[in-house]
This record gives sequence, C-alpha cells and structure tokens, in this order.
Amino acid sequence: MTNNSSAIQRICILGGGTAGWMTAAALSKVFAEQSIQIELVESESIGTVSVGEATIPQIRAFNHLLGLDEMDFIRHTQGTFKLGIEFIDWYKPGTAYLHPFGPYGANMAGVPFHHYWLKHGCQRPLEDYCLEAMAARAGKFIPVLKRAGAPPRQVNYAFHFDAVAYADYLRKFAEQRGVKRSEGRMQNVVLDPVTGFVQALLMQNGQKIEADFFIDCSGFKGLIIEKALHSGFEDWSHWLPCDRAIAQPCAATEAPKPYTQSIAQAAGWQWRIPLQNRVGNGHVYSSHYVDDDEALRVLHNTMLGAPLAEPNLLRWQTGRRREPWKKNCVAIGLSAGFLEPLESTGIQLIQSAISRLLSLFPDKSFAAETIDTYNRYSSLEMEQIRDFIILHYKANERQDADFWRYCRTMKVPDSLKDKIQLYRQTGRIFRENNELFSEISWLSVLNGQGIFPESYHPLADQFPAAKLDAQLAMLQQQVADSVAEMPGHADFIAHNCQANSS
Repeated sequence: MTNNSSAIQRICILGGGTAGWMTAAALSKVFAEQSIQIELVESESIGTVSVGEATIPQIRAFNHLLGLDEMDFIRHTQGTFKLGIEFIDWYKPGTAYLHPFGPYGANMAGVPFHHYWLKHGCQRPLEDYCLEAMAARAGKFIPVLKRAGAPPRQVNYAFHFDAVAYADYLRKFAEQRGVKRSEGRMQNVVLDPVTGFVQALLMQNGQKIEADFFIDCSGFKGLIIEKALHSGFEDWSHWLPCDRAIAQPCAATEAPKPYTQSIAQAAGWQWRIPLQNRVGNGHVYSSHYVDDDEALRVLHNTMLGAPLAEPNLLRWQTGRRREPWKKNCVAIGLSAGFLEPLESTGIQLIQSAISRLLSLFPDKSFAAETIDTYNRYSSLEMEQIRDFIILHYKANERQDADFWRYCRTMKVPDSLKDKIQLYRQTGRIFRENNELFSEISWLSVLNGQGIFPESYHPLADQFPAAKLDAQLAMLQQQVADSVAEMPGHADFIAHNCQANSS
C-alpha cells in the first residue's frame, strides 16, 4: 500500500458501552489491512446506559459486516428473536396492534397491497396478511421459511439481547483485531490553540492520549463534542415530552414472545422485552406529569415476575447535537443525540452513524465538505425518526390523562403533518430519501393509531370484486399455512442457540 502522509493513523474512542464497542469492532474489521491504531478509553467505574435491549432488522447487516456467527452471538447475549412491536392501549384503552417487520400481502399491478385491502372494505385485520405479524401472535419463529413447491422465504426479524453482554462480545472481537483498551477517567480535553482541533485527552492518572481523530461515545454528557467543542443542542422535548425512564429486569414467567411489547401508561409507556434468562422492563415517562415514586409504582404493578435487580433511573433531554461531527471529532450514540426507545432505534442510530462515518472517512485535512455532508444526513435521519415516533403520541384518542391530551393537541412538525394528511386523504405513503422506516412501518402505525384514508389508489379498481376476494383469501391462507409450519420460538432457540444457564 502506498504511504499517504495525510492518512489517519491514530483513532481514539472515548467511552465503551454499546456505542464505543460497536464502533471499535467495525473500525477494526474494516481497517484490518491498514496500520491504523485504534484505542478505546473507558472506565469501569462509570456505568453505561442501556435503556432497551431491542433492535430492528438492520442490526443483522451490522453483524454480517463483522462476520459474526448469528447463533453464537445469540447464545452469548441471552438473545431471542423479534418479529415486531406490539402497541397496547396507545390509540385508546383496550386496543392493540402490531408493527411487524414484514410486508402485508403483495403489491399487485404496481399498487401497494393496502389499497386493495381498503377497497375490499378492511374485512379482515391487516395483520392477517403479514407472515411476521401472524407468526408473532402465534409465538412462532424460523429465519428462513421453506415450504414444498415454493421458493425459500427470508423472514424479517431482529433481536432482543442483553446490551451489556453484546458490548462485551464486541469488545472481545475488537481486541482480537488489535484495538487497545485503556482504563481510566478523562480529566480534560487538550485543544490546539490555533485550530481548535482536539490534540489529546488528559486522563486523571496523568496519561496523555493523542490521536488524529477522536470519536465521542461518552453518552449524554458529550464530553468532547459538547463540553470541549460546544457543538450545541437542538431540544425536541416539546414534541417528545418523555424525559425519564426507570428500568428493571424481572424473572420470566412464560416462554419468550418473539416481539417487544409497548404498553401505554398515564404519563408515558412501558416496555417489556423477553430475553432467554429474564424480561427487561422499563417505564418511560414525562416528569411533568408523574413523579419518580409514582412511576416506579406503576412499573412494579405491571411487571410480570419478581425483580432481579435494583431499579435504574435514567434522565435525558430529547434532541440532537447541532454538529455531531465538529473539527476532528465525531459523536456516536447518546453523545450525538437521543430519541426515546419507543421504536428500538438506539442501536440503529449507532449503526447508521458508523456506516456514514465509514463512507465519509476523512484524512487529516478534515475537509469541510465531508463534515457538512455527514452532519446533513445525520440531521435528516434523526428528524425522520423523530417524526415517526411523534406519530405514535399525536394520533391518540385517549381521554383519561393530561399527558395524552397534550400529545393529541400539540403542534407537530410540518413534515409529519403533511405525511398524515396525504395518507388521510389518499391512502398514499411515500418513503423520502431512503428514510429508515418504510411505507410498511408508517402504514402499521397510521392504521393502528386510528388514522384511516378517505380514499384508495384508483388503479385498485382494475381488479373486479370477485377476483379481489379470491386474491385476498389466497394471500391470507398462504400466511396461515406458513405460520402453521413454523416451529415455536422457544423451541427454535432450544434447538439452535440456547444460552448457558449462568
């Protein structure tokens, strides 16, 4: 390889946890053939934040990039499989719907399936036409469905896992590939007096860690990106008022479900995430509408098993850094911003930031165009996810609590307002700029939260009623037959990726 004097030679990652070790693992894999020194600095005395243990299907692409053995990874992280998220009592008390990871039915003549479902009068629940939704309801799972006379069908799934165990798993992966881990607390950031670039981290033990490029994975505090470089923060709490969570695991009382549950409460919502060895619980809430003691009482009253650890109180401000990449530092994870864990996007935002960084990886010149491009796409991604999460709160008919009345009447971003209005009037959903959540995801939540179109695509009328009846009946039956042939979720785990009992 030709020597390039402007090439990045030393990278320092501040902070471990999921963000730090995902970043270290990816960089050590991608730059395996180049002599880049990667050092991760963390302190065992500083706890890591893990507000959830659920993911979305894109995590599989990250694991594939690293070349991880999926079943081995599941065994080492007490993992289970996830086919979607169930939302209970969100639209109004007594209602429930799934946001599955797979498609509904099949597009016909270039028209999305749901327009035919609308034309048909919504005679069956939309879920009946989705393999992932019906498998979730039935407690079934298999990665690839193979049926006689049909091509193999890749099931769309993600994982539930112990995020601390995942970080440890990736730490071993990264260290085996040359990443150096340094233990200690950072005391100060040394900046170049002329350029303002980060020169080094000064540790409490007197050590000085120099690098060409710094990655801030220090969590909410943003010790480099904010404390030293003053990136600035855009507050979104007026749209997403939940600002706290109490997390506490409990013993499992049943076989793990292949989906996450999100249960609306008076001032927020509760997650329920099944692992092999326990259930992860958390109550996400707004401190303006309920105090911490009452929030903990709500959590304890709704947990299905005995607590396995002390409750962990988390506080945050929803929003994003104005410049997640500034000078020679990029923030990844909580240091770049935070969106509550409603749609399990925390790890995805880490993953997409890593992918974006790899695509725009700099040299020592740190070209402004590179940094601007990274920041522009980072902002767009966060805003699109923000809108999708706001939708869950905005579209509610709950009359039982001030929190939900506030959410229903609050003014939302124009980008979300336009999307809701287009769907309400025409049934159409457009995925903009390759946004994270697809038309299927938007349809699931719009429909589940009680927003119904006034019309459907005119091309759906090309199917005569009798033909459409037969087509929808066939699609529904195919889903039912496929689910019937799938093994149980717990059985699949027991035979393929059962974790050690320890």
